[in-house]
Amino acid sequence: MKTVPSSTPSCIVTCLLFVITATAFAQTDYVLPKTEYGHPDLQGVWNFASHTPVQRAQRYGNREFLTAEEDEENRLQSISAFEARAESHFDGVGGYNSFWYERASIGYDLRTSLITYPANGRIPDLVEGAIMQRGGLSADIPGERPVRFVVGGISKDGPEDRGLSERCIVGFNAGPPFMPSSYNNNVQIIQHRDHVVIVTEMIHDARIVPLNAGPKLHDDIRLWSGDSRGHWDGDTLVVETRNFNGLTQSFTTSPNGDSYDKLLTERFTRVDAATIEYEFTVDDPSTFSDKITVMVPMTKVDGLLYEYACHEGNYGMTNMLRGARQEENK
Repeated sequence: MKTVPSSTPSCIVTCLLFVITATAFAQTDYVLPKTEYGHPDLQGVWNFASHTPVQRAQRYGNREFLTAEEDEENRLQSISAFEARAESHFDGVGGYNSFWYERASIGYDLRTSLITYPANGRIPDLVEGAIMQRGGLSADIPGERPVRFVVGGISKDGPEDRGLSERCIVGFNAGPPFMPSSYNNNVQIIQHRDHVVIVTEMIHDARIVPLNAGPKLHDDIRLWSGDSRGHWDGDTLVVETRNFNGLTQSFTTSPNGDSYDKLLTERFTRVDAATIEYEFTVDDPSTFSDKITVMVPMTKVDGLLYEYACHEGNYGMTNMLRGARQEENK
């Protein structure tokens, strides 16, 4: 039988140190790939799922990071709470169970919130007169049209009473901006010299962003996803979006605002072979007393983005309204 030299442990340590050092050097020596047009190459499919909460729990104050132990404890509590909700009885049928949900990011993140500004990691106060309208997977919450939230509804009198995602108009994580949500947290970026195309998996929307374009749209022209214009700031793609139609909420995870006066600024920065730092700022003086900045890491996915044919298979809307008519006839 072959014996193991007594020097083996030190050899293992030396080899590990070499690998760690080489890896660290490779990360700091990262060379940003460029397209044939000389721009930073952001192309590919990227996943923006995250287990980090949007808002920071108040107990953390201005603290930006958790310890590993705190992160594990929060993760287990989150799973338990999610499973408890899934097993509870809604007034309706509820949503999917935990098998179908993306519950964590691909990378490891110990941040206490996705919000990086304000410093407390929380959504700022509303201004006086800001619109408030809530939705959810439980019972309908009575209100008035237009319905600006993405999931749930105010009644079942017609499709206009349902959330925008249920109507296949605006996906609940499709943006802009992109916010981690239950599933389909994938986006594909395609680049040309004068344009960038951003394709979302949810609802399968393709946002065509002209670079260094001419005059902005007239204020009277309003769009569901706004009018996006891009430019390069060094190695960062900056996309500014205005002219939202006012029929969506100002900030995806907040039931407030109407987006009409919103300026959205997105920044895409590739920091290594597998990661884009996606940062966006919502500036909506008609809704919030301060700006909101969020940073979401995007991780490269070795796969394809397939069509999400929402309208072609949206039998849920038809059946929901049909069921309501049957109840009325009882």
